[in-house]
Amino acid sequence: MAMTQMALDSLDFDATVALATAVAPHVDILEIGTPCIKHNGIKMLETLRAKFPNNKILVDLKTMDAGYYEAEPFYKAGADICTVLGCADIGTIKGIIDVANKYGKKAQVDLINVADKEARTREVAKLGAHIIGVHTGLDQQAAGQTPFSDLAMVAGLKLGVDISVAGGVKAATAGQVRDAGASIIVAGAAIYGAADPAASAAEITKIAHGK
Repeated sequence: MAMTQMALDSLDFDATVALATAVAPHVDILEIGTPCIKHNGIKMLETLRAKFPNNKILVDLKTMDAGYYEAEPFYKAGADICTVLGCADIGTIKGIIDVANKYGKKAQVDLINVADKEARTREVAKLGAHIIGVHTGLDQQAAGQTPFSDLAMVAGLKLGVDISVAGGVKAATAGQVRDAGASIIVAGAAIYGAADPAASAAEITKIAHGK
């Protein structure tokens, strides 16, 4: 069984809250996407945390420096998971892991644009990273890339960490992602671009949960 995560990527505050309201009952984790958190700030997290006590919330900070200092206010405000870039300095990554542990939360290391993904995955798992994010970005997706080869590599290392997979995942591929070893399946456009986002979320979650 995998969990599902919905990526909230809109810059519009009210539209984001409205979409979260429609989708929250049908997903495990609400993700405040990087453009959304940069544009709307910690108030977005505080709003979603108050409205959706039953969902985990991931804040996609994609931290590149000052890990502990940048992430701490978000963990304090109720984030369950914050992200740090795998290409950041190892001290930055350790900072996010340390502050996550301080608050009993989780740190996710995003492998986007990491040159040696296997070496970095081993390194951050040893440091105590809770989640490895296999992430094919929007610009990479536009160039035809998918997350499957990276997922197979990380799962094959059997390091005992959770693996999150993002990058164009939809209902048609969610089962494949789950079976390949993902612990968290992230869907964005497949949900918010659907005619009925709640129904799309429910369908993907049903597949992720193996029902």
